[in-house]
Amino acid sequence: MSKRVLIFDDDVDILSICTYILEEQGWEVQTSSHCNNIVETVRAFMPQVILMDNWIPDTGGVVATQTLKKEADLKNIPVIYFSANNDIQSLARQAGADTYLEKPFDLNELEAVIDKVANDRERIAS
Repeated sequence: MSKRVLIFDDDVDILSICTYILEEQGWEVQTSSHCNNIVETVRAFMPQVILMDNWIPDTGGVVATQTLKKEADLKNIPVIYFSANNDIQSLARQAGADTYLEKPFDLNELEAVIDKVANDRERIAS
């Protein structure tokens, strides 16, 4: 099974850096600069992991994550909430995200948190 990650962020620099790093690690990466039609976008790609920005247009990361977690076929996809907001832990909890990553982040930290949630999901599924 290919490793797939879907990144929702409106910062093109973050999207391109994350894409480059994760593709180097063997991930298939898809990005979106908004969360319009989020359920359809996620279903079409079916990632192992989702990175969700707090300030993603149009509804924001909290509502977007809550929307995904309400869908029976999508609720078990780990969502990593990432933001420069100083209240990220509380926002991630409110959203129902599986974990969070503070911006700016270390690239090794990005890889580690994605690998951890992907491995945790794999372990639970088997």
